[in-house]
Amino acid sequence: QPELGKPTRNCYSLPGPDFTYGMYLHKRDGGVPEAIGHWDAVEAKPHVRVMPRDFVTMGRMAVGEGCTTAREFALYYKFKDLRCKDEGILRYGCKIPPGMTFGRPARPSTPFFDIMQHRYKELWMESQRARTVVQHVVKKKISDVRGNRTTFLRTHPLPVKEESFWHPQRFEKVWP
Repeated sequence: QPELGKPTRNCYSLPGPDFTYGMYLHKRDGGVPEAIGHWDAVEAKPHVRVMPRDFVTMGRMAVGEGCTTAREFALYYKFKDLRCKDEGILRYGCKIPPGMTFGRPARPSTPFFDIMQHRYKELWMESQRARTVVQHVVKKKISDVRGNRTTFLRTHPLPVKEESFWHPQRFEKVWP
């Protein structure tokens, strides 16, 4: 049972005060003079990039050779080990193709002569005039009253029917 108000004691005994926790690394530490006088240079290891296998091309070639079963395809893949071609995709550690630049291209400079002659104002005014003409035509089309059947019949009257005096023969000899 733990004592009242105290945590439970573990049963492990701790090492003495001269014990170093962790791993001790032997290195020379000569202070500032050694750091200034002797630079530790690290040489970069060459990065050999292994491209993944090109299964699409290998499968196409295997069909061309006459492979039909999965076993034949596996044997063909073992025999022909084709890798994808490096298309020069920039990745960390790869060489940059010559003539390649990064970033967005700069905007073409605004012609100063056009600014001095107020060319942009004239272009804007022409576009506003054209817009006003189009709006006027649209408004005129909307303002026209749409004719209904009555207005159509007023402007285009129906042809007058000619009265015929013809009667069937059974109505000719009728007693008065």
